[in-house]
Amino acid sequence: SFFLPKLRIPTYRDKPGTTQIVQNMHQCVKIFRSVFRCFCPVFFHIQMIWELVLLGEPLVVMAPSPSESSETVLALVSCISPLKYCSDFRPYFTIHDSEFKEYTTRTQAPPSVILGVTNPFFAKTLQHWPHIIRIGDIKLPGEVPKQVKVKKLKNLKTLDSKPGVYTSYKTYLNKDEEIIKQLQKGVQQKRPTEAQSVILRRYFLELTESFIIPLERYVASLMPLQKCISPWKSPPQLRQFSQEDFMKSLEKAGPQLTSGLKGDWIGLYRHFLKSPNFDGWFRSRQKEMTQKLEALHLEALCNENLVFWSQKHTEVETVDLVLKLKNKLLQAGREHLPVKTDTLKKLQTHIDDIILALPDDLQDILLKTGTT
Repeated sequence: SFFLPKLRIPTYRDKPGTTQIVQNMHQCVKIFRSVFRCFCPVFFHIQMIWELVLLGEPLVVMAPSPSESSETVLALVSCISPLKYCSDFRPYFTIHDSEFKEYTTRTQAPPSVILGVTNPFFAKTLQHWPHIIRIGDIKLPGEVPKQVKVKKLKNLKTLDSKPGVYTSYKTYLNKDEEIIKQLQKGVQQKRPTEAQSVILRRYFLELTESFIIPLERYVASLMPLQKCISPWKSPPQLRQFSQEDFMKSLEKAGPQLTSGLKGDWIGLYRHFLKSPNFDGWFRSRQKEMTQKLEALHLEALCNENLVFWSQKHTEVETVDLVLKLKNKLLQAGREHLPVKTDTLKKLQTHIDDIILALPDDLQDILLKTGTT
């Protein structure tokens, strides 16, 4: 089955990083069954390209047409899935875009953006960008692409320049010859583009997962133990992310457990920790784990005999507890905390029981307070 994606044309009011995009990019990959077709002109350098996207490096795609430009940019963004690409990307960038001056100026370093362009004018105005992918007319299956060398940026003078990757970037990881041979063999045997795309997407997925699993494992260790959660204290904080502790954890639980690739993994991680993609990923994990702590705290409260507690404390303390519990319920709904419906019902019952045990005047006040 095939479905049309919903697209939104950016307006002149849009700022970089604010464009509304589909959140789950790896679902969008289903639309682009020809991801191999996009990378075919430069598939000898797919690993370098993966590193550049992973690290959020400024990247320009120069293509012959808007469709090829757009498809290639979206294929780039999706190549680090399931990791979300957190910088801005413009599948088809033109001289009329509001950031044209900002992106073409040489007075400041290019931002973390992937641009897709077709106008020959950009070959000159974006020549100062550190990484440029030049693709020619996308070839049909069966045509064996020649191995294009990584070229220096000074050799890119016009859009008529040969396809290739123009950069001085040195990869952290050693080249994976196996995937190149596998794809090359597929081209020679006229393997369908869709089949080549499946191989390439699986390669990208396994590479990204090998990279991200050690980070996931380390960040999970920052979560406080459940026994540290007390219903009568605020939820405990996550432990701070320590770059050095994470690096030490790689000795025994690094990417070598799932990937045979050799190279400077440590250097790649150090670079990644400074990137927008790490920042976006870590913020997302922090939010999930903080919400989990809030949910566990709420469950701990529900397991207490709150009515008995209120009978042992003053009315002022009891009213304060009721208001805090109501706020907890509000927070659970507002932030979509991972709490069972039964837990929420139980907490509401606790609140009702505590209020009923109070004098009538206080009952009226607290019932009127409602959910404020």
